[in-house]
Formats: sequence, structure tokens, C-alpha cells
Amino acid sequence: MDNKSVAKVFKLYGQLMELLNENPFRTKAISSAAFKIDKLPFAAEKASMEELSQQPGIGNSTAEKIKLIIQSGTLPELDKLKEQVPEGVLEMLHIKGLGPKKIQIVWKNLNIESIGELYYACNENRLVEAKGFGLKTQEEIKKNIEFSIANKGWVLYARATHFAEAVLEALQQNFPDNQIVFTGDYRRKAEVLQYIDLLIDLPQHVLVSTLESKDYVLQIDADRESVHFKDENNIAYRIFTSATDSFAKNWLLTTGSSEHVDLLTARNKDIPNLATEAAIYEALGLTLIEPELREGFNEIDLAADNALPTLIRNEDILGTLHNHSTYSDGVHSLEQMATYCKESMGLQYLGICDHSKTAVYANGLSIERIEQQWQEIDELNQKLAPFKIFKGIESDILGDGSLDYPDDILAKFDFVVASVHSNLGMTEEKATERLIRAIENPYTTILGHPTGRLLLSRAGYPIDYKKVIDACASNHVVIEINANPLRLDLDWRWHRYALQKGVLLSINPDAHRMEGFHDMQYGVLVGRKGGLSADKCLNAFNLEAIQEFFDQRKAKKA
Repeated sequence: MDNKSVAKVFKLYGQLMELLNENPFRTKAISSAAFKIDKLPFAAEKASMEELSQQPGIGNSTAEKIKLIIQSGTLPELDKLKEQVPEGVLEMLHIKGLGPKKIQIVWKNLNIESIGELYYACNENRLVEAKGFGLKTQEEIKKNIEFSIANKGWVLYARATHFAEAVLEALQQNFPDNQIVFTGDYRRKAEVLQYIDLLIDLPQHVLVSTLESKDYVLQIDADRESVHFKDENNIAYRIFTSATDSFAKNWLLTTGSSEHVDLLTARNKDIPNLATEAAIYEALGLTLIEPELREGFNEIDLAADNALPTLIRNEDILGTLHNHSTYSDGVHSLEQMATYCKESMGLQYLGICDHSKTAVYANGLSIERIEQQWQEIDELNQKLAPFKIFKGIESDILGDGSLDYPDDILAKFDFVVASVHSNLGMTEEKATERLIRAIENPYTTILGHPTGRLLLSRAGYPIDYKKVIDACASNHVVIEINANPLRLDLDWRWHRYALQKGVLLSINPDAHRMEGFHDMQYGVLVGRKGGLSADKCLNAFNLEAIQEFFDQRKAKKA
């Protein structure tokens, strides 16, 4: 081990001592030793105990620890401290701007135990009020987490779009006479990406020489005729090259998943080389398949039968349900949220679903505060008419599947979103039973973010999807597509099954600030991947239709 590696072990030891409130004098001594070891004028690995112990700030005890680390890579005392700290909390130590004191607050006061949960807390504005934090610190931590995730080789689609468009624009300036388009996973709107793929009608050697002259750092894959590079945000790109006369064919082949391409070649081993993708699909006896659907499910059969769905579009969304205000953990007031929806988004209605009483960490609403909110909603509905605010709640699903308000309170809401926020470690059987009991509650209107997943950060709790979706079908419960880019839950791979069972889906941004409403575009994208059409999406209903939907549900409970 070199000196820097030994110093890193000491640094971690000192950080964990501080995190766990160990003796402050010993903590300071260990942290100081980490700095001194890194600056040693010789290699600790080759030095004797005497040479080490004679260095300023390094005595016999520290020298012994250095030798032990060189031999074993760790320290017994450090290993004991690691056992007391969740793995996700240990990972937070690698996030720039998060020292042991701040992590201690995040872990002990906010009950956050993973980077994914921390990132989501930043989106929900939960760090702002914590001691030692503020809006600027929260936003900086969020950016650093995004960079850390990118370092692992993956990036959220929603985060990549801005950077991808900038790269495309730069390439178009470098190659003004060539066709340059997005392809691959990015064009199919995959929720997470390892690469952003592009296609250009240019020989590879010309592409390479031009990019190298612009100081791009390239990796060349001759077999796949692609060129790789990363931008300053550590996002990876691949540019595939194509002859001009086969551009449409290559665009089609590089866009589709391997499963989709296999299904195409099973119909015709020689994909025809025609001027457009539509012409190629037509020659194969298929209607044009939208890029989002080219995943190798049943899209080929549907295209052969001219039965592809008319996919939902952003302009089909007429309202938004499941949103938060300053009544719980939102950034903006109820009036600000409603006014923004009406004037900036051009929507017809807003469903407000602040957190329920169990969500103490999110300032969940007591019954008294619910009534206060209802009074403000009534006043705002008069002021903003014909725009309407619907009285909703995000009611926590408790461990046994019950909701956390009595029936007489639940009955007064226009609609109820039932969601899990705690006790995420259940077995598949228990988690499924829990959700089904909540679904069977006559006051549950929408099942919110069904698995609780946080993309690239936390796997959702295990559930039997078919049983949960079947229960929603039987109880006429809508399933949410949570449009927050970190969630996108229900997963698009299960949309088709839900739609086949007659379940309505609802694209909700889970917005905690006005800007959060724009996340609905990402819910629309994954809805399209799942084959969702506007008539199967609850918040594509106009105001009159959704009012009737809520009224009919309430009438059945009465």
C-alpha cells in the first residue's frame, strides 16, 4: 500500500469516530495522523517502526497502526466502527460537501440511510430546515450526488437531456452538412442510461480526425464502428457511423433493443434498405412503431394487426394529482401551486395531496390542519374558478395495510392516494399483502408509487406485481405512474398488464415545488413506453369527467 492508501484508512477511521461521537481528542489525533501519513517524505511500506515513530506527530501507537494497515488493509478498531453504521451511510462519506457532522444529522435526525434517500430528500426540500443546512447547501449536495452516480457509469434520463442536447448542438456545428440524430436507449427514452447514442452519416476516420482536432478524448470501437467520449459531467456518449444511403436502416437497427431487432429479423433476415423507417416497417408488413415501444414485447404483433395504441402526449395531460404544498413538506404555498398550474401550465385542475399524520418527518397533517387546508381550498376555488383544486391526501399505508386516518375523515376527501413510506424491508409476501389490504380500503382512489423505488439508488420493495395489479382491477383503484425522475414507478414494463386488466393509470409529478410540475413530461415518456393512451390516463380526463369520476366513487361508498 502506498502512503495515500494508508492515509485514506486513517481518514475513514477518524470520520467514523466523529460520526459516532467517539472521544474527540482521539478523533482529532487520528484525523491529524491521516494528514501527516499522506505527507511522509518516504514510503511507509518500506520504513521501519523506528523511522515511522520518529516522524513529527507519529508516535509508537500510530506507527503500529500504519504497519497493521499495510499488512491487512484495515484496523480491527475501524472494522468495529463500520459494523455500527449502515452501508448507505458509509457511502455518504464519499459525497463532497457532506462531513461526519452533517451525515450524523441526516442519519439520526432525518432517518436517511442511503444516498438515494438523501437525493430524494433534496428533491422534497427536507434538508433546508435541518441544522447546518440551507437551500444553497441542499442544492450543492444534490449536484454532488448526481456526479457521484454518473461516476458509477449510469445517469438518469431526466438529468441527461440538457447535456445531451448541448452535445448534439456542438456536433451539428462541427458537422453542418451531415445527418446527426439520437439513437439507442436515449431515443427509446430509457429511464436510466449507460450511454447516450448518436448516429452520423460519416466515415469513422473522418469523424475521429475532426473530433480529435477539437480536443475530444476518444475511445474507438472499430468492430461496432463507434466512437466513445465523455463530457465534463462524466456522461458517456457513443457515436455510430453510417453510409448516407443506409442511414434510415442503421437508425432503425441502432434504435431498437436487441429483442426488437431479433423479432424484426425473424420476419425478414434481410432488413430492406429504404429511405425512411416508416418505409422499412411497411415493407415488413408493419405500421410504424414509435421508438419508445421498440423493446421486444408485443409491439411487432400489434403493428402487424394495425393495433398499436395511440400513445399519450404531453398536451393530453389536463390536470395533475398528488402534489405537496407548505402544509406539509412543499416549498410553495397552496395558492402558488394552484396559480402556477392554471397560468403557467395551462391545466384545468390540481389535486393537492399533502402528507398524512404518520409522516411526522414531512410535517404531516393533523385532522385540525386538514380542516384548515379545506377552508383555504374552498376560498381558492372561488377565486380561481373555473380552475379547481381537489381535496386529496397522501395517506401512509401502515405496516398492516391500513391507512392512517379514520374512515370518517377519509370519506371527506375528494380522493385518496395511498402510499408506503416506511418499513420497506418486508418479504414479497408481506409487502404484497400490505398493498392489497390498502387497495381494498374503500377510500383508496390511487395507489401511489407502488414499489417505493429510487432509480440508481434504492430497489423497490419486492411485490407480486400481478396480484397487486389484479387487486387494483377488482377494486377499481387507479395506479400511479409517479413522474418524479427518481421514481418513474409503476415501472413501464408492467403498464401493459395493468392496461389489459382495465386499470386506469395516473401520471403524477409528486411535485413539492412549482417547478416540479414539469416532471410530468417524464411520466408521459414512460407511459408511452408502456403503451399508455390518453383515454386510459386519469389526469388526461377533463375537469368535468374527473369530477364525475370522483363523485361516482364517493357515491358508491355512501
